Amino acid sequence: MLRSTDSRKLTPPRAWRVIGKGGGSRTWRLCAITLPWQRLARPWKAPNVWSHLGLFNPLYHFNTLLTMTFLPNRVVGISEDIGRLYGRWLGSIDERLDAPDCDRYELCRTVLTEVHFPHLSGVDPATLPLPTQVLLAQMDARNVTLEPEYYAEIDLERYERVKPLIWLWEMFDRSALAENVHLGVKFRRLLAKRIFRKCGHNFKAFHHVKMSFGYNLEVGDNVVVHRHVLLDDRGGIRLGDGVSVSDFANVYSHSHGVVEGRDITTPVTVIDAGVRVTYHATVMSGVHLAEGSMLGAFGVATKDTEPHAIYAGIPAKKIKDKPDESRRPPTPDPLADPEG
Repeated sequence: MLRSTDSRKLTPPRAWRVIGKGGGSRTWRLCAITLPWQRLARPWKAPNVWSHLGLFNPLYHFNTLLTMTFLPNRVVGISEDIGRLYGRWLGSIDERLDAPDCDRYELCRTVLTEVHFPHLSGVDPATLPLPTQVLLAQMDARNVTLEPEYYAEIDLERYERVKPLIWLWEMFDRSALAENVHLGVKFRRLLAKRIFRKCGHNFKAFHHVKMSFGYNLEVGDNVVVHRHVLLDDRGGIRLGDGVSVSDFANVYSHSHGVVEGRDITTPVTVIDAGVRVTYHATVMSGVHLAEGSMLGAFGVATKDTEPHAIYAGIPAKKIKDKPDESRRPPTPDPLADPEG
C-alpha cells in the first residue's frame, strides 16, 4: 500500500474501495487512481495525484519555486519583396481610410471581396447562382447584423462609424491571411486606431479577438491581446500600458440580474498598467485589476485586486505577492509599430 511518503508511481486500481489501514493512513481507490487518504484533505500537497487525474493544480505551481529562463521573442525575418508587398497593401487601405470622403462600408465590401473571392471582384452578382449572391452579400457590413446592434444602450451614431471596420476585422480573421502574425498584427493595428476610443502605440492583437461596441475600448501603449480573447466593452474597458491578455481570456463590462435577465448593469472594467490576465481567465464587469497584478490561468476575478499580487481560482483569491525582483533589460520587439 502506498503511503504519503512513498515516491513510487501511483498504480491504477480496479475498483472504488478502501483497501487498507495502518499507521494512520488509509488508501482509497478512486477515479482509477490510488489516493492516500491523508492527502485528500490537502490536494495541493500532492502534485502527482493532480497530474494523474489530468488536472492543473494552480496552488501547487504558484507555490513551487521554478527556475525560469529569460527567453524574449526573436526577430523573424521576411524577404524584402514580401515586406514591400505587404506594406503596399496595408498602406493603400490606410490611405483610403484617411480620405475625408471615405465610405467605410464600401471599402469593407471591396477589401473582403478581394480577399475571399478575388475571382468575383467586378462580377455582376445577378449573373451568379442564388447561394453565391447571398454569400457575396456578406462581404458588405450593411447586409449583416451584429449582436451589439441589438443592445438597447447602443450609440447608433458612433457604432455606424465603427461597424464596417469591426466586420472587416472579423472577416479578415476568417481568411487565409489571419494566421500570418506579421501581416495580421499590422492589419488589426490600423483598424484599432480607428475603432477604439483610444489606442496607444504598438498595440498588438492576434487572431479572433472579439469586441462588442469597440468604441468603448481605451487601450494604452504596448498592450498585447492574444488569440480568441473576448473584450466585452459594452460598459467600457480600460487597458493600461503594458497589459497582456492571454489566449481564450474574457473581459466583461456588463452583467445580468439573477431574476430578470433584462436587468443589466454596465460598469467600466479597469485593468491597470502591467497587469497579466493569463490563459482562459475571466474578468467580471466592474472589476479593477490593480497595477502589476496577475490573474492565474482559469481564474475568475469578481473583486478588485491589490497591486503586484497574484490571484487564482474561482472566484479568484490572492495567492501571494509577486517577488521583489529587478526587471529584465528591454529587448527589441519584433512586432513593434515603426511609427511609434
